[in-house]
Amino acid sequence: MRIEVLGCSGGIGDGRHTTSFLVDEDILLDAGSGVTTLSLAALARIRHVFITHSHLDHILALPLLLDSVAAHRNEPLVLHAIPEVLEILKDHLFNWRIWPDFARVPSPDAPFLRYAPLAMNAPLDLDGRQITAIPAHHVVPATGFLLRSATGSWLFSGDTDAHPALWDAANAAPDLRHLLVECSFVDAQKSIAHASRHYHPARLVADLGKLKPGVEVWISHLKPGGEARIMEELAAAPCPVAALRQGQVFQV
Repeated sequence: MRIEVLGCSGGIGDGRHTTSFLVDEDILLDAGSGVTTLSLAALARIRHVFITHSHLDHILALPLLLDSVAAHRNEPLVLHAIPEVLEILKDHLFNWRIWPDFARVPSPDAPFLRYAPLAMNAPLDLDGRQITAIPAHHVVPATGFLLRSATGSWLFSGDTDAHPALWDAANAAPDLRHLLVECSFVDAQKSIAHASRHYHPARLVADLGKLKPGVEVWISHLKPGGEARIMEELAAAPCPVAALRQGQVFQV
């Protein structure tokens, strides 16, 4: 399983793109501005999109993805998320006010978009690739995702503040090779981090002490301008950590 980082920033500007990962050629994990770097041919090959939560930086390319290539596909794009996230997208995005209801275009019997509710902690198998929604602790309903292939697993926290379920999931995966965990704000902005339910370094450093050894840890969702300071403050972590990079590729 090949996982390419299309975007991993907590914002935009100077080449930064927001969260999205391309899994092989046919799966997107979140649909932030990183999706806009793909060619039309690459967009048309995407069959499944998994969304962690409804915030704009994780969904902003989804409407334009559908508008750009849906008419050139012979099957609907399948949108996977927990029911609470799907309901938000139905009510507030694909509602004809913000964007067309592609679950009914061109017709309800042959739509461009199909919703596929996920159950928490229930693995979904797609051609030998197993994807599991795990809990996240954010200001809206949210998940992370555990991806597993025959050779190992890869875990993405999604947007989250501290909570035991993330570390329980990481430690319970016997073949976990990579953990991607967000850390959005510097410690001086911890009040913003707490209010918006994001990690800041001191809080993440404490939680990294719960992680089993042998897992590579990558930091995502760093807010623009604070990246260097966040990584300096994370130097106190009990294990090595590195900033996730746009364009980085994982083979799992």
